Amino acid sequence: MGSMARKERPLEGEDGPLLRFAAALRRLRHEAGSPPYRDLAHRAHYSVATLSGAASGRRLPSLDVTLSYVRACGGDPREWEARWHAVAVELRTESCAGPPQERNGPEGTGSPHGQPCPEVPEGPLRGPYVGLAAFRTEDADLFFGRERLVEDLLATLARRRAVALVGASGAGKSSLLSAGLLPRLAGDEPRRTVRVLTPGPNPRERLEKALAAKPGSGPGCGSGSGMGSGSRSRSGSGPGSGSESGTARGPVSGPGSEAGELVLVVDQFEEVFTVCTDADERARFIAALVEEAERPGSGCRIVLGVRADFYAHCTRHAPLVAILRDAQVVVGPMSAAELRCAVVEPARRAGLTVEGALQATLVAHAHGQAGVLPLLSHALLETWRRRRGAALTLDGFHAAGGFEGALAQSAESLHSSLTERQQWSARQIFVHLIALGEGTEDTKRPVSREELGEDADTATVLARAVALRLLTLDDGRVELTHEALIRAWPRLRGWLTDDRERLRTHRQLTDAARTWETLGRDPGALYRGARLALARDLLTSRDIRLAPSEQAFVDAGTAAEAAAGNSARRRARRLRTLVALLAVLVVVAAIATVNARHAEDEVTRQRNDAVAQIIADSATGLIDTDPGLAVQLGLTAYRLAPTTRTRDALVSTLMTTVRAHAKEVLAIAYRPDGRQLATASGDHTARLWRVHGTDRPVAEATLSGHGDDVRTVVYRPDGRALATGSADGSVRLWDTATPTRPALLASLTGQGGDVRSLAYDPDGRTLATAGTDGSVGLWDVTDPATPALLTRVTGHRDAVRAVAFSPDGRTLASAGEDGAVRLTAIADPRRPRRLAVLDGHGTGAFSVAFSPDGRTLATAGGGHDPVRLWGLADPRRPAPLAGLSGHTDVVGSVAFSPDGRTLASASDDRTVRLWNVVRPAHPTALTTLTGHSTAVSSVAFSPDGTVLASGGFDATVRLAGTDRARVIAHACAHTGPRITRAQWAAHLRYVAYAPPCGRPDDSAAISRPRHGPDADGSDRRP
Repeated sequence: MGSMARKERPLEGEDGPLLRFAAALRRLRHEAGSPPYRDLAHRAHYSVATLSGAASGRRLPSLDVTLSYVRACGGDPREWEARWHAVAVELRTESCAGPPQERNGPEGTGSPHGQPCPEVPEGPLRGPYVGLAAFRTEDADLFFGRERLVEDLLATLARRRAVALVGASGAGKSSLLSAGLLPRLAGDEPRRTVRVLTPGPNPRERLEKALAAKPGSGPGCGSGSGMGSGSRSRSGSGPGSGSESGTARGPVSGPGSEAGELVLVVDQFEEVFTVCTDADERARFIAALVEEAERPGSGCRIVLGVRADFYAHCTRHAPLVAILRDAQVVVGPMSAAELRCAVVEPARRAGLTVEGALQATLVAHAHGQAGVLPLLSHALLETWRRRRGAALTLDGFHAAGGFEGALAQSAESLHSSLTERQQWSARQIFVHLIALGEGTEDTKRPVSREELGEDADTATVLARAVALRLLTLDDGRVELTHEALIRAWPRLRGWLTDDRERLRTHRQLTDAARTWETLGRDPGALYRGARLALARDLLTSRDIRLAPSEQAFVDAGTAAEAAAGNSARRRARRLRTLVALLAVLVVVAAIATVNARHAEDEVTRQRNDAVAQIIADSATGLIDTDPGLAVQLGLTAYRLAPTTRTRDALVSTLMTTVRAHAKEVLAIAYRPDGRQLATASGDHTARLWRVHGTDRPVAEATLSGHGDDVRTVVYRPDGRALATGSADGSVRLWDTATPTRPALLASLTGQGGDVRSLAYDPDGRTLATAGTDGSVGLWDVTDPATPALLTRVTGHRDAVRAVAFSPDGRTLASAGEDGAVRLTAIADPRRPRRLAVLDGHGTGAFSVAFSPDGRTLATAGGGHDPVRLWGLADPRRPAPLAGLSGHTDVVGSVAFSPDGRTLASASDDRTVRLWNVVRPAHPTALTTLTGHSTAVSSVAFSPDGTVLASGGFDATVRLAGTDRARVIAHACAHTGPRITRAQWAAHLRYVAYAPPCGRPDDSAAISRPRHGPDADGSDRRP
């Protein structure tokens, strides 16, 4: 059944500032029209649990949460900020007046309500964790867990003059170099000169500065002068982050370590591919760097810190191949013991302890994952700030936002503290500091401070972001402290997704303007024609801010184009067309050569994957505006690279979408014969639709009469009756023997409170009703015109959100907002008997479903694993089988396919996910379906299993076919006009024109779909 916003509990306890503050928040929500908390969550960017907890009266919410709640309800943030501070002062006065043992707030010096006591000094203390930033050399006393890897790196550096340190983003490469390698190199005699640099936009210039002078003693290739590696401020993000050189002393153990050697550390080597845009400059830098280390008699050794997803880029440069083949050290995930050491030892050095439950939680989250160390460090720093006395606790960790939420919470706290104009400036700044990936993940992009502008709003945003360690400002350069922010902050990912193409255009404009300035504003470097038109479009975009140099570049190009006249523009346009055609011919020739040689090397595969993903992104973006074109692009992307992501994009484009109601769709159900679909809505009605496969549904009837939202709908197993339940507290039974003329049979009003869920037993003689009164009613509906209450099943402490009968009708499962799922024996419906209680959904259980064979139960709600599977071999002792993670918000609906091999889950994160549950103890992800613009409330399979239907808060119902071959054949028959050459050129610039639904001989340039399993190993189910 669909997930709904929970009904608030009455405020309890003695009257005081907390209860008065919570009551005021509730009044504000009531004055705003009592929007569901789920709607508030989408506006405020906080979870339902966080926002409802803010108005619970149990503790004072943070100022960020309070102001986000107020803005979502249309309140005055300034007024509520003053209220919050007044309550905080009042709570401090009350709590801190007590004996010392009672003053234990989250920081160890605060009140029980979380506010610091005013009489306890809060001096600047150095935390034992560095947060999002990389470890520096002076942080070596806090750096633990990588001792073995440091030894491996030193040993490799002793054997080879050039070494590559390779690892995923967030694996800790910069920290290992700064806090692991450099202190070891500085530890002993003979003396050793160390220089650290990052490539930046002009890597050869930086290399020349690093090699400008020889060390004072013995042969070498660099000067011992320069910035010390330990001289960087706390805002630095790693070795050489923005600095060009550093010095350290110490030997490299092993043969060949004569005095006067230089060790050149090139951190963030991937900047050669992301920040440096000149291919010739890049090639010359790489050749000079490797030659310096390997020439006879050289006194130089180099260490390269490389992100793993740029490995293939490195293999395209011959000088780097030997290093990668013979002298690479891989930074993989930490072992459990190493993680525990990294968590516990810094705290122990600071005289602190880490609660055992917190240790176990952190190790469980981070074990086996290579790129999570910045999130771990940030979560530990935020937990330290919320410590209790000398202990870091699991409660403090959860208060900080958890493992993945701590960083997002810090970023959201920055955003909510800004004015509307400052929030706009923040968006410009953060997206400007990111280099968009081309077949790789997005990366950070250092820029000069002047490039961001000198206005007061920009200065405010930068100051606050640097204070929170989200940004690094050093030596006139600004950059993200770590790329983990791109992955962990949903708002930033949304900005990048919304503006991706315009951001690419803006990046190209930035590079072009910089080149123009470098060439002394040479008119020959100006934009003309289509590129100038695209650049002018950026001037009218509110979401993109141009730097003064970029504005001048566009203005100069506009003036030059006007002066040149129509003739010059036509010549330039013909030249650009010729160049584009030549580029296409080159690409086509290259593809034909590769096909002729049958050489599918790794580089080609990566290119195809990247191009296919770009095409797939374009396809999903066209679903609502040009569905026919979207399908053809999706087919092209899938045939070019049949990966999980292109498959998901294809299936999403093939869904049939219908706007079913004026307001949100809250529940859906198929008639047992599969020929009719029922929908329930917040517009107080239910509707019946004639359906055939994924063809567009046809409305047959509207059921009205309820006085509030219709929250649930269910067919009797024989399909001749339908039940609807409403927030008005009533259940209505309808005769659907004639689908187009349903007739009201009876109305039940004895449930009490909102009716949230309905279920018929397998023989259709008993109806279960559930609602906000916490009970489940069992009704005799043998004669639906005269229903009779049999009994009530109690036990839940809060509203019951979902009920379901087992296939044999002997067991009833009910899910409640108290987080419990209860199993009740109902072989005799008049005498129900408790079997078991399942826990695990701490923020509420919202949906339950039995597998067709009755041996597995799926439950859904909130928590770390929002979907859980339970074995029911003995219903009195259910066995936990597995938790399904992947959704990023609560899951409100689950459903098994008729054959029991697939489970579908619908979530507030706007996606529907399909899972292979053939082995329920080892489920695997199959497909992620997108398309809904808001939360997905309900999901259901057709009785024959060929269609998956979903309903959402965007008022739409979407139908997706589950047989891929059948769906693709159907798609080509319903795409409308074949994709034109102009459309193809706009989206597939470097791929030969080959319409996916055209003539057989048109598709030669796109590989045909493979039969059997996909290239990613999954089966053919979406």
